[in-house]
Amino acid sequence: MSQSSPEGSGFERPFPALTPAQRYHLDVYGYVVVPGTLSADETGRLLEAMQRLKADLAAAGEGAVVRGCRLSADRPRHRHFAHILEADPAIYDYLTHPRLVGMAEELVGGEVRLEESEAVMNERDPDDPPQPGDGFGFHTGTRPDLGTYTENGLFHCTFVKTLTNLTELGPDDGGTVCIAGSHKIKAPRDEIIACAYEDPSLIHQVEAPAGSTMLFGESLIHATGHIRSDRERVIVIGGYTPTMFQAWNGQEPGAAFVADAPEEHRPLLSGSRRWSWQQRHRSLGMPRADA
Repeated sequence: MSQSSPEGSGFERPFPALTPAQRYHLDVYGYVVVPGTLSADETGRLLEAMQRLKADLAAAGEGAVVRGCRLSADRPRHRHFAHILEADPAIYDYLTHPRLVGMAEELVGGEVRLEESEAVMNERDPDDPPQPGDGFGFHTGTRPDLGTYTENGLFHCTFVKTLTNLTELGPDDGGTVCIAGSHKIKAPRDEIIACAYEDPSLIHQVEAPAGSTMLFGESLIHATGHIRSDRERVIVIGGYTPTMFQAWNGQEPGAAFVADAPEEHRPLLSGSRRWSWQQRHRSLGMPRADA
């Protein structure tokens, strides 16, 4: 049975949200892919919302803001959407999904606030297809020790992402790539990346059915994969941090939007609990709670 969440009734999140095996995979590699976090109906509704948002932003013109969302990258075959929280009820439901928030809270080690909300829609450029030996745009959002800690022998990170693919990701569909184990390694980033290029088995690529979620901490070195298929890749991303952290620049929700949100969601959206952060840490062997 799901344990009570800090908000009490109305917004119950499972804890622990991962099985012991999923948690072990997360600690060893720095990420875990959980299939079926969204139902087929939820996935389809969310994909339709993103396609509407894409069309509305295109119609509004360069530099437009539509329902709080803007394009931080706008190329013919690559669009990066920033602050999607306020754009559609289906997107809101994703970012406040109890199971996904519970997964983020498990990795953070306590109650979270929404730090950012994003999406990416991209596809292969037929005029510039990926070539053997092409590199990746590897990056991180924090560093080992600076944004990570250990409790009960398990890894935790204070900047966490839930990345959910709304389209199927096969081997040629450009799933997220990451350098396995890099979330804990304090060597210079460029040296870690060089090791991964020398031994490509260290580079893991996500392959998953639509509606699956990659959970990872931002100390993991990661990048967008190369798309070789003719399918569009659509992912939605929630970023979560402890309650006392700030939202990413330009990602703070509007005061009116927060005021109109269900009361039980307001601390998640605004970080209003701030330094009264409530921590929770599992042991490895604890079974996953029911969602």
